Amino acid sequence: MAETVADFVVERLRQWSVGQVFAYPGDGINGLVAAFGRADNDPRFVQARHEEMAAFQAVGYAKFSGHAGICLATSGPGAIHLLNGLYDAKLDHVPVVAIVGQTARSAMGGSYQQEVDLQALYKDVASEYLVEVNVPEQLPNALDRAIRTALTQRAPTALIIPADVQDEEYTPPQHEFKHVPSSPPDLPRTTMVPPSEQLEAAAEVLNSGEKVAVLAGQGARSAVAELTEFAELTGAGVAKALLGKDVLSDELPFVTGSIGLLGTRPSWELMQGCDTLLIVGSSLPYSQFLPEFGQARAVQIDLDGRFLGLRYPTEVNLLGDARSTLRALLPLLTRKDAADWRSKIAKNVEDWWDTVSKQAMVDAKPVNPMRVVHELSARVPENAIVTADSGSTANWYARNLRMRGDMRGSLSGTLATMGCAVPYAIGAKFAHPDRPVIALAGDGAMQMNGLAELMTIARYRTLWTDQRLVVCVLHNGDLNQVTWELRALGGAPKFEESQNLPEVSYADFARGIGLGGITVDAPDQLGPAWEQALASDGPTVLDVHCDPEVPPIPPHATFDQIKATTQAVLRGDPNAWHLAKEGLKTKAQELLP
Repeated sequence: MAETVADFVVERLRQWSVGQVFAYPGDGINGLVAAFGRADNDPRFVQARHEEMAAFQAVGYAKFSGHAGICLATSGPGAIHLLNGLYDAKLDHVPVVAIVGQTARSAMGGSYQQEVDLQALYKDVASEYLVEVNVPEQLPNALDRAIRTALTQRAPTALIIPADVQDEEYTPPQHEFKHVPSSPPDLPRTTMVPPSEQLEAAAEVLNSGEKVAVLAGQGARSAVAELTEFAELTGAGVAKALLGKDVLSDELPFVTGSIGLLGTRPSWELMQGCDTLLIVGSSLPYSQFLPEFGQARAVQIDLDGRFLGLRYPTEVNLLGDARSTLRALLPLLTRKDAADWRSKIAKNVEDWWDTVSKQAMVDAKPVNPMRVVHELSARVPENAIVTADSGSTANWYARNLRMRGDMRGSLSGTLATMGCAVPYAIGAKFAHPDRPVIALAGDGAMQMNGLAELMTIARYRTLWTDQRLVVCVLHNGDLNQVTWELRALGGAPKFEESQNLPEVSYADFARGIGLGGITVDAPDQLGPAWEQALASDGPTVLDVHCDPEVPPIPPHATFDQIKATTQAVLRGDPNAWHLAKEGLKTKAQELLP
């Protein structure tokens, strides 16, 4: 049998060392599905429960592996369903390639079933590279460019292959007019270092300051040693953007933790007190959490020139990768005597972790959600990968989880979409089948799609050498983050019809499909439950009944602001007095000796 276009696509993915494709079948990709079968499922066709989850799994795989995640869906509705995950990749700068089907060429323009203008649909999300393959000779160039572009631009790309093209005999491009060949698969890499005069200008700014602060984002992940040396040389404190939470260990005394709406008090204090700022690999959107304009002289390092000078008026913008640029910059810096500044930072960090510990132990009905992550933090393996969902869960991940060792972690940082934690965790297990993975999800996200993806976990668990995948559900019966936003931002009480969730036992559901399930409804059960789940030889769902009225108070919030929120909800919130009490008890921990 002659090799078809679909056979070639599967073979080319194998040449790119693609181990799995996260996908859902449909007749618009029947040719590709059949090709996976003829190739003995190599690469592996990982069947998600929904195309959006396939895209999220590809994003999670890419975030934790550093390789391109590949997702596959049929034409029309399948391609549409991929969009949310692809936008998550676009906004978090993650390499993902979407391969989607299309109606047969002979039916195009005829309002045929499932015919959607995919070029228009994908024009924004796959703006870095989007192509429709209409003749076999377009391959392999089209597929290779999609993968190379995704890797080098850190962005989603898309390849559209009509159904009839998939079944055509593959004909390679020839050495002739209007044929485009392609080089063999490889992994493009580069290092970029700014010119010496710009490095010297940056050094002048950084040497002139006495109180240096660093904002490190995910772009600093390759420069851990260099960033640590910079901090030791300049006496700097280092705050971390949420996507960079796993860049540096939280056990380092100069690391102040997360910054922003979900950040820590010492990160806020660091930015309020500094006179010099270095931004490395971050485009944190919340400039109000950075120093006041005019307070600090600033330098930025970024691999992408589009994000230089975007969030803060930086004097010197260094276009280059973090590791190489910092290596070139370090010899130009003078060692600072910043003992007082560094001592203040360390004291603020120590006090903060003490405060967080006290806040986690505040009584609640039945369990304080902060304590869920606090108890995990004391027990999490140093090689674990932690994923977190959007919503109030992200607050506790950002503030209460201490990164250490080789831990990795991520969430939907810029799109902040619900429902990513569990599919991220599945992608992480395919990236690192030998490492334990923990997903922190709210019950809203679990009802949205997490319950279905537990079936995906059950199906593929035997492929993972370490089968520990703990899905922790913060079960509070409330779409909690939006409830708090209604109260704090809108001054409105909770509207129960929009916010309350139907009751379900997540632990029972897990046990029903062959996974472990543990229910926690008292605070003293939490520690033993985490230990049991992390010692298990298989995936486990931890169903923790939490108090929805424990407030995610921002680190810069004052008692006056809390009072204003409380007055608003007292006008009609169904649990107003309990809410007010929990808020005051939580905030009070910052002032207790």
